[in-house]
Amino acid sequence: MLRGDRVTLRAVERDDLDALWRSTNDLEVEVLGGGFPPGPRSRAAIEAEFDRSHEDTSKIEFAIEADGKVIGFCGLRDIDTTARHCAFGISIFERDYWGRGYGREALELLVEYCFHHRNLNRVWLDVLEDNERARRAYRAVGFVEEGRLRQDAWNDGRLKDSIVMGLLREEWSGRAAGERARARASGRG
Repeated sequence: MLRGDRVTLRAVERDDLDALWRSTNDLEVEVLGGGFPPGPRSRAAIEAEFDRSHEDTSKIEFAIEADGKVIGFCGLRDIDTTARHCAFGISIFERDYWGRGYGREALELLVEYCFHHRNLNRVWLDVLEDNERARRAYRAVGFVEEGRLRQDAWNDGRLKDSIVMGLLREEWSGRAAGERARARASGRG
């Protein structure tokens, strides 16, 4: 379990599948997430995917918990232990938690997990060009734009660019050291 000030990242449990089912059938959440065109998913399909996920060592999934309830999910996929990188994904589906820093805190916990506990060197993600709230959160954590896949995803009635963003271990370590030094200088650390 990874604990922050307001969120906890923990294993996805069978009890979380109702929340996952609701979020994957929420059109607004699915459109913001990009990727495949949204479509209804049955509870049985969610359960089957959950059962298969325990066999897949190339990904790790977390439930994001705040105030005693699941507010989203995040995780790593395409983990490459040789090149020491992975792809990254996050979704906050509880609207009351949007734009209030919960996603950013979950991102910071997951990045720290990648670099400190998994010994990865680079994490990356892709985000749709018009998802400015997510892009702001990624930039605030230290991700930088690495490239753009033009007209990559059909989303919400049109083709959109996917923006690839990445973060290197040395960038995260340098940023974290700078924040610790600023905290000490201000008497907070």
